[in-house]
Amino acid sequence: MNSIARPAFTHEYDVVVLGSGAAGFAAAATAACRGLRVLMVEKADTFGGTSAISGGAAWIHGSDQARAADAQDSPDAMRRYLKKIIGSGYDAGLVDTFIARGHEALRWLEANTELRYALRPLSPDYYPDEDGATDFGRALEMVEYDGRRLGERLKDLKMPPPGMLLFGGMMVNRVDIQHFLGFRRSPKSLWHCLKLMARYGVDRLSHHRGTRLTTGNALIARLATSAFARGVELWLNSEADSLIVENGAVTGVQVRRAGRLERVRAHGGVVCAMGGFAAGPIAASHRPDTGSPHLSMSPETNSGDALRLGEQVNAASGQGMAANFFWAPVSELRRKNGERERFPHLVTDRAKPGVIAVNKAGRRFVNESDSYHHFVQTMFATGNAPCWLICDAEAMNRYGLGLARPKPVDNSALIEAGYLHRADSPEALARAIGVDPQGLRETLERFNADAREGIDREFAKGGNAYNRYMGDPDHQPNPCLAQLTKAPFYAIHIHTGDLGSARGLVTDSHANVLDRSGAPIPGLYAAGNDMNSLMDGTYPGPGITIGPGLTFGYIAATHIAERLTAAAPQESTVEH
Repeated sequence: MNSIARPAFTHEYDVVVLGSGAAGFAAAATAACRGLRVLMVEKADTFGGTSAISGGAAWIHGSDQARAADAQDSPDAMRRYLKKIIGSGYDAGLVDTFIARGHEALRWLEANTELRYALRPLSPDYYPDEDGATDFGRALEMVEYDGRRLGERLKDLKMPPPGMLLFGGMMVNRVDIQHFLGFRRSPKSLWHCLKLMARYGVDRLSHHRGTRLTTGNALIARLATSAFARGVELWLNSEADSLIVENGAVTGVQVRRAGRLERVRAHGGVVCAMGGFAAGPIAASHRPDTGSPHLSMSPETNSGDALRLGEQVNAASGQGMAANFFWAPVSELRRKNGERERFPHLVTDRAKPGVIAVNKAGRRFVNESDSYHHFVQTMFATGNAPCWLICDAEAMNRYGLGLARPKPVDNSALIEAGYLHRADSPEALARAIGVDPQGLRETLERFNADAREGIDREFAKGGNAYNRYMGDPDHQPNPCLAQLTKAPFYAIHIHTGDLGSARGLVTDSHANVLDRSGAPIPGLYAAGNDMNSLMDGTYPGPGITIGPGLTFGYIAATHIAERLTAAAPQESTVEH
């Protein structure tokens, strides 16, 4: 009986990387720098994914930057901290690999690509009072980058939402934000802001956006510039349709591109780094149902393709996790033309003096200066989804609230759109937003009395090092507490949201995907949010998605390169 001929491959590469976020580019750049032929397949019409709109921070133990700064840390301290925060889902093998090889990955990528990180001078872990936590040494932030280095590819880099930019296209980082908040009080800050605005003005004469890239945009641009220079090919608007399996091994992928199916050979393997499933149809079944909208910051293309592909080869996925998502409180602006813009409330408002969160009864229910992940966990646990962020005129003028900018910006358009609510008294504000007026009045009386003393007796806002770091260091005695007394008063509706999914394909320490029996599936790898989170859906510190993403993207590509090298015919050393 004649066998049926297999369709021919239309393209051949050593590695195919599905997705173009931080983990995907770490894998692609590593493989290309090791001499492999690499194809990246991106479903969207831009590259960068969630990583491009992220803060870009990386949480890694023992970096060269930390050692140079004499940061006091140890592998044992990090293990103790992660065991406490992760709990029963702690995977010793993956954690040990991350601790041992995270700094190796960062050192290699910085030596062989344009990736550059700097150590944050102060950045407490999110649970700073737990055993093994540190205030300094694990969190690294992205060094700004000149987007002009990307050349024509700059137009394809995913831009952050407008609410994360200034003047329609200017990026700012954590340091820049502090300067903008303080420019009326500090000549140094004023000069810093004037220089940024001058650079932006010049950029807009010849570009569609500012070319000074920061945070996640700089992270992706740095890795992408190096990857493209090493010959990495990128297909945009292309979707992985199915895996190609031969003799039990993944040897390629079928890609839907420009209306046709392309069969792509991957001699060394396929790396799934497509950003998880937070925007997909299955997301709702993996999170608590509050009966109200849930707002994900993931791009629509993060729809769970890795889980779908994994089903084809009996791949294992995470089960019984602490959370299936990395939570964040999110607000949404609905424009008259039907467009919607989401804003994640991560660092700019919740922890600041003069800002509180209340439920429908007008009562506080959470320490507003705790991490965004913990904030939403509390919304779920206490039945307070959605809720409201409230501030007075003093806080609005100094810090802003969500998409609303601090003085002297005019926020009337946000009020007209129904995003920002304003009233001349707390009672009037409560009536306008459907909150109990008496409850809010009593809450403010109690909170203001505590704020005068600098101690939040109800929820300990500003009560630990992380809380205080997130507040206003120039405000004393508590960087997170101030009375809400100055009219007008403002409110924004806050929903449960997420920054991406934590549940993914189960892998070993080589980032090799495992099947349901626990055996590695040859040729199939996962990194980033497609890899089942070693944090098990907890959030120990800033950059706990990008740190492991860079690490295991590097590890996957390194493992593929080593396998290909070992399998290659060796040249004879016999002399003739």
